[in-house]
Amino acid sequence: MAEDRAETTCIVVGAGIAGLLAARKLKEHGYSVKVIDKGKKVGGRMATRHIGSTVFDVGAQYFTVRDDHFAMLINAWRNNGYVEEWGRGFESADHRVSADGHPRYRVTPYMRALPERLAENLDVQCATKIAAVAAENGGWKLEDANGNLYSAQTLLMTAPAPQSLALLKAGDVTLNEAASNALEAIEYDPCIALLVELDGPSALPEPGGIRTPSDTILWMADNHAKGISPEGYGVTIHGCPEFSRDYYDADDAYLEKMLLGGAYEYLNADVLGTHLHRWRYSQTARCHPELYMAVDAPAPLVFAGDGFGGPRVEGAALSGLAAAEAIIHRA
Repeated sequence: MAEDRAETTCIVVGAGIAGLLAARKLKEHGYSVKVIDKGKKVGGRMATRHIGSTVFDVGAQYFTVRDDHFAMLINAWRNNGYVEEWGRGFESADHRVSADGHPRYRVTPYMRALPERLAENLDVQCATKIAAVAAENGGWKLEDANGNLYSAQTLLMTAPAPQSLALLKAGDVTLNEAASNALEAIEYDPCIALLVELDGPSALPEPGGIRTPSDTILWMADNHAKGISPEGYGVTIHGCPEFSRDYYDADDAYLEKMLLGGAYEYLNADVLGTHLHRWRYSQTARCHPELYMAVDAPAPLVFAGDGFGGPRVEGAALSGLAAAEAIIHRA
């Protein structure tokens, strides 16, 4: 059993946008930070998958801006060529277009590229599943699935609340009743995503997305029309929360049949292949009322992520930044 003995002021569990933005802010303020994620790549639900010549944004499809602080970040990212406007709304099955006036931004060249850029010059360790989190000598010790240990004075957990609670339980960490109840109150909707390779363009309306096209589907996106898959045609399908919850454990073939059936009129091309992905914690259904939650005992611990900032990319980003500020000012 090996231990990472380098002094680490803060460990961040989760390399989604909340964890990465928090880590960058902490590093800017002189903190020694390590980010650990169980996924093979950074990004969390800002995920992208390459299948042959076709590129799919699998999870989050775009983001909007409502907060002035987030708008400053977006303006900087736009100036750097990291993001660009995709559209101002998408049709639904009844041909009505959402008209709230907010631009929908996409990442260039694909969604995961933004967290990849945020991870640059950070100490990020992917493909590492933390098995338990324990308090020790006023700080924290984390153990991964291979028995490796990591130490820190402060811990920031940005994983979905049920996963964070499970890690604390595995390390025999008991939070105060108010904190435990607040974390247990956060709820998530699952999502079954189907990636569909096509032999030509789909029939999705401009600019390449549609909302609730059927009873089983919440969202469809044409990755070629979106501009992230110039050399291949592929559609991302997200099952609606009710369908995803009721059939989460169903056979893959059945799920593919149901989702393809609901999407059929919008495909307009032969299906070359399908790939199923299950998101157990896809979108927050009930959020914590604050952007983060901090506890002092048994050691400095902060919780953040879209369970606090809201179900949008913007919410997760603001949560991570607020959590970093809390750590800096509590030091």
